[in-house]
Amino acid sequence: MPDASANLYHHLCQAFPADLEACAVETDAGQFYTWRDLERGTAMLANFLQSLELPEGSRIAVQVDKSVEALMLYLATLRAGYVFLPLNTAYQSAEIDYFIGNAEPAVVVCSTANFGWVSTLAFQAGTRWVFTLNDDRTGSLLERAAHASDQHEVAAKQADDVAVIIYTSGTTGRSKGAMLTHGNMLSNALVLKDYWGWRSAAEGGDVLIHALPIFHVHGLFVAIHGALINGSKMIWLAKFEPKTVLRFMPQASVFMGVPTLYVRLLNEPGLTPEVAGHMRLFISGSAPLLLDTFKAWQARTGHTILERYGMSETIMLTSNPYRGERKGGTVGFPLPGVHLRVVDGQGAAVPCGEIGDIQVKGPNVFAGYWRMPEKTAEEFTADGFFKTGDVGKMDADGYVTIVGRSKDLIISGGYNVYPAELESFINDLPGVAESAVVGVPHPDFGEVGVAVVVARPGVQLDATHILDQLKATLANYKVPKQCRVVADLPRNTMGKVQKNLLRQQFASADNR
Repeated sequence: MPDASANLYHHLCQAFPADLEACAVETDAGQFYTWRDLERGTAMLANFLQSLELPEGSRIAVQVDKSVEALMLYLATLRAGYVFLPLNTAYQSAEIDYFIGNAEPAVVVCSTANFGWVSTLAFQAGTRWVFTLNDDRTGSLLERAAHASDQHEVAAKQADDVAVIIYTSGTTGRSKGAMLTHGNMLSNALVLKDYWGWRSAAEGGDVLIHALPIFHVHGLFVAIHGALINGSKMIWLAKFEPKTVLRFMPQASVFMGVPTLYVRLLNEPGLTPEVAGHMRLFISGSAPLLLDTFKAWQARTGHTILERYGMSETIMLTSNPYRGERKGGTVGFPLPGVHLRVVDGQGAAVPCGEIGDIQVKGPNVFAGYWRMPEKTAEEFTADGFFKTGDVGKMDADGYVTIVGRSKDLIISGGYNVYPAELESFINDLPGVAESAVVGVPHPDFGEVGVAVVVARPGVQLDATHILDQLKATLANYKVPKQCRVVADLPRNTMGKVQKNLLRQQFASADNR
């Protein structure tokens, strides 16, 4: 029978410290929220949502700017037993139209500035309720919830009930809604609490600098669940700003970021061992961390970044150890409870150190894609492993290295070319800041590679010279047919290079 103990919010709330008047969240605008504020605020929002008499399993779609009230809305949705649907704030009308049409949310929450067009799309799709929520604590949602009771009984759920639908980026077609359950997220939060050595109050406690967006797995689940399941304070930044992070760093102990954030922090003269002296752990994910950045961070701060690997469908899968060697360029070991294997095209295990497709199984793996049973069945093996779509290898010590996405694999003249391998060589060349290699159509070879390269500040790169150096190092079939030097690479909000845009840009280039 369902009961409140299977509800993720129940476990997060149970971890709140005994002193509910202590600060739970401090914002960069100087606002302070106590643990009691979180408890009362989520209760009022949960009561309000339930007063709408929504059907069981209703989706609550949310596209709002980052705020503590938006965090409360997420927790309130869990608490009330509904399904949270976070949407990237960069999405425009065509994208929102698709998500609302696909997910059919009972409630949509947006910023006041977007209410006109969002509400039109929502009402046309049959959504009954559209509310506003702004980052200055205004909006119709808070106005309505202000009249609700601040006492609320957590909704009874089962561990396999869907708690969140996260839409994938959709770089190879329409976005798919990954259904994550209360059990998926609780298991991952508890594993990471132990694996990353979160300190209890008796051990001095941890304080997290939260500088990530909250519409993505990294910021919404890994960071927030990590702090809450440990009863740890968060320093809440509305957006990432390097100087603001450095200002709060002496008061904090944990920071989570994407590689781009670490690069920007390294550009700040104020980043010193003294400023980072109180910090315990720096974690990086969502995109590959360059070895140069890894080493530069060690040299500047005395800290070694912990890189990990996860995805929307699985939350976290692997991590470098908290205690033990953190190998740059790897994403560490499979987390406790996660079974990870590297296989060839026929599903047979590949030898240690060889490249293959990564498949995973564990309590953190999602329940399937929303309203896509055929696609869900296609992405799982007969013995229950999820095909991640990532290509990688595992070394003799068990460290996993991600080589790239299977969709990024270039098959040129019948040979497999892995962009990540080429990028690692290019990134080591003098004057190169970063690179991306993509495959484009070719009349003879089927596909060929195009290297897109960004120079370090003040450096002039010669594209022909880069290709000549690669020809002297790599097998000829691996060498890109073209090299383009650009000012920067297109990235999404989580810092991942948008290779689909590069493929489109250079598809018609002369690659003979």
